[in-house]
Amino acid sequence: MGASGQYPKQCETMKNGLILVGGGGHCKACIDVIEQDGTYGIAGIIDVPEKLGTEVLGYEVVGTDNDLPRLVKEYDMLITIGQIRNPKNRIRLFENIKGLGGRLPVIVSPLAHVSKHARVGQGTIVMHKAMINAGAAIGDNCIINTMSLIEHDAIVGDHCHVASGALINGNCCLGNEVFVGSNAVLKNGISVPSETIISAGKFVR
Repeated sequence: MGASGQYPKQCETMKNGLILVGGGGHCKACIDVIEQDGTYGIAGIIDVPEKLGTEVLGYEVVGTDNDLPRLVKEYDMLITIGQIRNPKNRIRLFENIKGLGGRLPVIVSPLAHVSKHARVGQGTIVMHKAMINAGAAIGDNCIINTMSLIEHDAIVGDHCHVASGALINGNCCLGNEVFVGSNAVLKNGISVPSETIISAGKFVR
């Protein structure tokens, strides 16, 4: 479990430039959260070579993966590749950035609620109207998506995606690399093994 430090302490960052790694649809949703939050300005986006010089919502694609060793020295990073079936690209990028000495801050929408008694790991983004309640612990490099709920004392491992509207009830425990689909519901106290995919709308009991 990679959750480290309480959320309020993790957000004590200066207004810095932030590089977004991945320029697809999830990147657009992340941009909206970052703009609303206001802690960071967006310095640019990393994507594939053929997208160099293009823009995503007005922010330029300024480099590729090959530019990470240079950029991590100047900017904090956020992985903005989505995760539905397979988290491997997000994991590869996370490990690469960490290996280069890069910093991956926690990003939290001002429209979300994260209890001061919860923990959120590095590189995780908490999207609009998500709720993380007291005693919950979220791992590194996770997506806690729009209007999802992580109830009291629930544990979410590293590299997980809790999709929009999903409900993780109290005392649940998700392993690493778990995907919970939109509007899925986990009954209190459920344990979910690593690398599990829970389909949208499913009730797990």
